[in-house]
Amino acid sequence: MAAALLARLCRGVPGLRDTLGLRAARPPLAAAAAAAPPLLFRRPAAPPGPRSFSAAELVRAAPAPLQPYLRLMRLHQPAGTWLLYLPCTWSIGLAAAPGCLPDWRMLSLFGVGAVLMRGAGCTINDMWDRDYDRQVARTASRPLAAGDISTFQSLVFLGGQLSLALCVLLCLNYYSIILGASSLFLVITYPLMKRITYWPQLVLGFTFNWGALLGWSAIKGSCEWSVCLPLYFAGVMWTLVYDTIYAHQDKRDDIMIGVKSTALHFKKDTKQWLSGFSLAMLLSLCVAGMNCNQTLPYYSAVAAVGAHLAHQIYTLDIDKPEDCWKKFASNRTVGILLFIGIVLGNLWK
Repeated sequence: MAAALLARLCRGVPGLRDTLGLRAARPPLAAAAAAAPPLLFRRPAAPPGPRSFSAAELVRAAPAPLQPYLRLMRLHQPAGTWLLYLPCTWSIGLAAAPGCLPDWRMLSLFGVGAVLMRGAGCTINDMWDRDYDRQVARTASRPLAAGDISTFQSLVFLGGQLSLALCVLLCLNYYSIILGASSLFLVITYPLMKRITYWPQLVLGFTFNWGALLGWSAIKGSCEWSVCLPLYFAGVMWTLVYDTIYAHQDKRDDIMIGVKSTALHFKKDTKQWLSGFSLAMLLSLCVAGMNCNQTLPYYSAVAAVGAHLAHQIYTLDIDKPEDCWKKFASNRTVGILLFIGIVLGNLWK
């Protein structure tokens, strides 16, 4: 009875129940949370991770007015630049004197040229395809399709890229200047091919592997066709492999908007076609190697390239866009493997 009376009295006196220990004890953290301002107990922000120096991060760090132009030239997606540059390195490496490393000046010059010409090609492509790009989820955010820059601004930017690329080309010999300039027709017309034929990837192969001819002529003053043509053909076959894989990302959208590609042409037979292109590439590389007296490291690299391509094709899931992108991007490794084999094979001589 006394306890009940005491409890009743405590209800009317603030703080007395706590003092007497009649209120259920709160856990220390809960009590602190109730007493403290809510902001003090929010989850702290995660500490910033290490800064990335990827191409995408560099583009994001650029001044805002400059970013649409950098994205227009795909500076944030360097995989395509590598695929344009690597056939140049193969040719420069094969043209080196026996026992010597490739000409680093030419490798640097062609690297700059690859960035500029890949950027110019992407700008031309987006100018032709801006209406198509708006209808495809993966490309709708491209600067022209999204309206971040105008067609006129893109045209002026294209002129600047081509002017700088011409400066690079003028550093080469006369034969190479004419040979390099002759590729401009392919650069301009390639984006139209997807409206005309199911083989736009073949035209891209002719365009992207021009450096297999140009690299040799830049070193030697002219093309040795017994080496350059098999090397060029190998590059074209390689492009058919990786760009067919790339095209499978967009095949559903391409059907809806009426765009053609080898992915739509090959359908479920894609892996058989890719296997044939890979075999043709490897045979052509062997012919090019024999015609310039390449040695064991070169053929070992060709075998490694074959193994890489076989793994790509065997594990490829053409119905998963993320897998298609992963396989496409891994082709940089293919090109680097071959370049290393060329360099070591030349030093072996």
